[in-house]
Amino acid sequence: MADLYIGLMSGTSMDGIDAAVAEFDHDQIRLLAHHSHPVPEKLAQTLMHLALDKPLSSLDILGQADAELGECFAAATRELLSKASLEASSIRAIGSHGQTIRHRPDAPRPFTMQIGNANLIAQKTGITTVADFRGRDIAAGGEGAPLTPAFHQTLFSSTDENRGILNIGGITNITYLPSTKNKKCFGFDCGPGNMLMDAWIQQHLGKAFDENGDWAASAAPHEPLVAQLMDDPFIRKTPPKSSGREHYNLQWLNQQLVHFRGLEPETIQASLCEFTARSIQSSVENFLPDISRLIICGGGAHNTHLMDSLRRLNPGIAIDSSEFFGLHPDWVEAVAFAWLAKQTIEGKCGNLPEVTGASQPVILGAIYQ
Repeated sequence: MADLYIGLMSGTSMDGIDAAVAEFDHDQIRLLAHHSHPVPEKLAQTLMHLALDKPLSSLDILGQADAELGECFAAATRELLSKASLEASSIRAIGSHGQTIRHRPDAPRPFTMQIGNANLIAQKTGITTVADFRGRDIAAGGEGAPLTPAFHQTLFSSTDENRGILNIGGITNITYLPSTKNKKCFGFDCGPGNMLMDAWIQQHLGKAFDENGDWAASAAPHEPLVAQLMDDPFIRKTPPKSSGREHYNLQWLNQQLVHFRGLEPETIQASLCEFTARSIQSSVENFLPDISRLIICGGGAHNTHLMDSLRRLNPGIAIDSSEFFGLHPDWVEAVAFAWLAKQTIEGKCGNLPEVTGASQPVILGAIYQ
């Protein structure tokens, strides 16, 4: 019998919520409906301040943001159900990633924090909600990220070729899917995806993102700057590894630009796009040397200049959108958290220790009935 689950995903851009309802029927996964729900600008700014530990951040502000975001997730769910002509009673559970405001797997006492009050989601939708997926993996000694490789393995693995699944969101993460059982699936964060490019164009042109990568394509990258960006210790770090806005942000970028003050803004944008592409190429070359295909998902799949750069840097690898393999790139992560909710509800583990570095597979998340 098929089960319906909803996945809710709010990424590092903090500008919207991706909501998807998926049908799971044995090994078959089908996206039934999807909805993009805006996050109010004032709330998005508050979330950014909390994530970057800006002045005036407080427990009261955190608590209010947690509640308001929970209400937004609930509203996104109701809109999705309306679009799909579904009743809440037809949904087995919601998997809510929440909004990451702090991710410190390398702290003396490692922790991660995602907000978006799951009590409110469950109460206002009438649907059992699973949230706080990352914390249990960290408790087991893992990075708490990335969590999508287990889903990638379910949906995209092939017995004919070794594949890499590349999710280009604010941060890029990659999953290795071997064609044979004698090799293990693994994955890790590569570095910044859209995060630095989005922040730079927003600061200089007031745009949320560089559509098609057109601004980056209007100039040539500055090689000394790209080389300096590639010298970042995270890029060279051996997996397992994960990162986020705590590391890659405008403050970090401005520190990198101290000796490059004379560069035009579009040259810096071109350099940031090249940095993203080369950090991915470095990850593929150093840790996934035998893949023949790279399947792209996430918002970065729409950046044609970035895609062209990836093809230039990886000439022996076929690079395709996840849409050619059954799921549009915009909805892979939301469906992944629907799948993770299903794993939790069924008492099944959702992490891959070879990905996160956890000591064992564990059941992820907390269930809000």
